[in-house]
Amino acid sequence: MSVLAVRCAENIEKIRLNKPLIHNITNYVVMNYTANVLLAAGASPVMAHAENEVEEMVSFAGALVINIGTLSDSWIRSMLTAGRKASKLGTPIVLDPVGSGATRLRTETAQTIAAETNVSIIRGNASEILSLHNEDSKSKGVDSLHSVDEAEGSAMVLARELGATLAITGPVDFITDGTRILRVENGHPLMPMVTGTGCSATAIIGAFAAVDLDPVSAAATGLAFFGLAGERAGDKAQGPGSFMIAVLDALYQIGPDDIVAGCKIIEG
Repeated sequence: MSVLAVRCAENIEKIRLNKPLIHNITNYVVMNYTANVLLAAGASPVMAHAENEVEEMVSFAGALVINIGTLSDSWIRSMLTAGRKASKLGTPIVLDPVGSGATRLRTETAQTIAAETNVSIIRGNASEILSLHNEDSKSKGVDSLHSVDEAEGSAMVLARELGATLAITGPVDFITDGTRILRVENGHPLMPMVTGTGCSATAIIGAFAAVDLDPVSAAATGLAFFGLAGERAGDKAQGPGSFMIAVLDALYQIGPDDIVAGCKIIEG
């Protein structure tokens, strides 16, 4: 029995018992779905973006999730304001640098948030993660032009520079804090076919970070749980539409025993 699989089961039990408030500053495209993902998993989502309330909201949140998918000047200010407050409070911050590397605005915003707040975990595809370290890295919109393998070395260096855990998602997810390495093999081929799946994975990591003080463990167990839900949903779905709904059902239905039996987290 894997110690990390047991940790994953323990984390979801804590989430369902404590229902941590997860403050999301996220994008218009995924807002409804990510809220439902968090609810199905047992957490309590709030989507609060106004600059004059984010400090108050984040002060009683279990974690802050910042997603740069649809940016504006006012949202950038809100992200930084909330991030700085969360940093002062020691509240975990999870950053999703959606499309970083595609445009200067996205890249500079992600880099600024990472530099000016105490980000605990950054989850993205390989190109998004590389863009935080390498000015020459480009992404195709929000899709990756790089493989996870290509990003691993740079991710370890960047994790040490930022003092953050990086989670690069792909066919096999790669998680590192610059020293430790974990890989997650859970998931399903239909997951990239539904918009917001990656954003939802980030939100789930936020919920796990609210109950797990180890960012590496929180990222890996959160991704394993979400990937296992994808596997369960894929067994029933006929296509992307039914898959999207089946994921919500699976997140709600999966129990600790299912997690221990199906969680695929590998060390090193």
